[in-house]
Amino acid sequence: MNAASADHGIDTVDTGFHRPAFDAAYLIVERGRAAFVDCGTQHSVPRLLQALGARGLAPADVDWLILTHVHLDHAGGAGALMRQLPNARLLVHPRGAPHMIDPARLVAGATAVYGAEEMARSYGDIVPVPAERVVSAGDGCTVELAGRPLLCVDTPGHARHHLCLWDERSRSWFTGDTFGLSYREFDSARGPYALPTSTPVQFEPEPLKASIRALLARDPAAMRLTHYGPVGDVQRLGAELIVQIDAMVAIARAAQAAGGDRHARLVAQLGDYYVQRVRAHGCALDESQVRTILAVDIELNAQGLQVWLDRG
Repeated sequence: MNAASADHGIDTVDTGFHRPAFDAAYLIVERGRAAFVDCGTQHSVPRLLQALGARGLAPADVDWLILTHVHLDHAGGAGALMRQLPNARLLVHPRGAPHMIDPARLVAGATAVYGAEEMARSYGDIVPVPAERVVSAGDGCTVELAGRPLLCVDTPGHARHHLCLWDERSRSWFTGDTFGLSYREFDSARGPYALPTSTPVQFEPEPLKASIRALLARDPAAMRLTHYGPVGDVQRLGAELIVQIDAMVAIARAAQAAGGDRHARLVAQLGDYYVQRVRAHGCALDESQVRTILAVDIELNAQGLQVWLDRG
C-alpha cells in the first residue's frame, strides 16, 4: 500500500541520532507540498532530504519546518536544514524563537553539559536561522500545509518552550517529549510502554500532567513521539505516564530527604522503578538490557529532577 494512503501522508524518519529507532523526525506531505516536524541534528539533514526525495519531492516543495522545542536532538539541525529548503519557514514556540535566530546560548549550555568533543560528534554545527524566516507559534496558532490545518498548542512541563502539533486529518499529535519516551524494544503483547522524560532544565510535574491531559482530551488516534515513532492505546499510556510522573516526584523528594549522594540515589532508584514497570508491562528483555537501553534517559531524568528540586 502507498505510504501516503497508509498513514495520511506522514512518514516517520529515523534521524540516526545515537542509535536506530531512537530519534524521529516526521515528514507530512499534502498535495505536493511538505512540512517537517522536528529535524534531529546537523548530521540528520541528508536523511531528511532522502526521505523527501523518496516521496518524489524537492527541497523547494517544503513549506514548513515545525519544531516542538529547541532541545538539540529535536532542533540542532534546523539551521543547516533550512539552508537546504529555499521556500520553508521555521515555526517554533515564542520562547524558542530567539534561540533559533541566535543559538549561542543554546550551544554554550549544551557544551557545558556534554563538552566540545561530544557536541561536535553528536550534534555537528548549530547554525542560526535568519530572523525573517522564523515564525513564532503561540498557543492556538494554526498554519496550513496546502490547505491542511496544523494546530499548535502550548504544552509546558518538559520545557517551557514546548508545543505539540495537532493534525486533524490523521487525528494525531506530534508530541515531541510531552508524551514521554516509548522505545520499540519495550513493546509487548500489551502494546507500547512509555516513560516520562524530566530532562533538565525545565521539568515541571504539574504542568506536564496538565499537558498530557490536554492531549488526551482530543481523543487522538495516535501520538507521534520523537522517541520513537507513532503509538496507539493512548489513553492507557497517558494514564500510566501520569502515575509515573507522581512516582518520580516521590522518588526525588525521598532522595532529597535522605541526604548523602542525592544524584547516585536518584539514578539507582529511578533505574529500579523503570525496570519494575517494564517487567510489569510484559517486556521480554532482561534487566541488564533494560538498564542499558535506558541508561542515558535515567541519567538525564535524575539531572532534571535535581534541577526541579533545587528550584524549590
